[in-house]
Amino acid sequence: MARTHTTIPAESIEKSIVLLRGQKVMLSHDLAELYGVETKRLVEAVKRNIDRFPGDFMFQLTGDEHTILRSQFASSKQGRGGRRYSPYAFTEQGVAMLSSVLNSPRAIQVNIEIMRAFVRLRQMLASHADLRRKLLALERKYDAQFKVVFDAIRKLMEPAAEKKKRRIGFR
Repeated sequence: MARTHTTIPAESIEKSIVLLRGQKVMLSHDLAELYGVETKRLVEAVKRNIDRFPGDFMFQLTGDEHTILRSQFASSKQGRGGRRYSPYAFTEQGVAMLSSVLNSPRAIQVNIEIMRAFVRLRQMLASHADLRRKLLALERKYDAQFKVVFDAIRKLMEPAAEKKKRRIGFR
C-alpha cells in the first residue's frame, strides 16, 4: 500500500490549535482550509451528522468569544463580507470524528497530521511538567547557594510578560 504524504506543514496545524474554554481546539474555518473545502460545506457535513458531535467534541463560540478571536486575528467586521455566524470549535475527539464525516483522501491525510500535532503538543506539555518536577527535585537537593540560579531558570520557563511601552517625547 503506497503512502501519500500531505503537503501541509506541521507548524501551520500547530498554529491553528487554540485554547478555548480550557480545551485545545481547532476552529471550523481553519479545518476547512486544511481540508480544502469551504467552511460552509464543512459545517453542513457536520450538521448532517450532528449525532456524532456531542458537546465535548464540538461547540459553537459565543458572541464574546468570537469578538475576542476576531480582534486577535484582525479579520473583517460583520456586515462587510465577514463571517455571519460564530465559528465552531472542534476538540481533538471532534477532529477525529470529522474523519468519519469527510471521506476524501485529502481529509484522511489531513486528519492524520492533525492527530500527530495534538500528540506532539501533549508530549511538549508533559516534558515541560517533567522538567519542572526535575528542577524542584534539584532545588531540594542542593542548598540555598543555588537558589538564585533556580529562580532564574524558573523565570525563563514562565511565559513572557508584556513590557511597558516607553513614551516618546519630552516630559
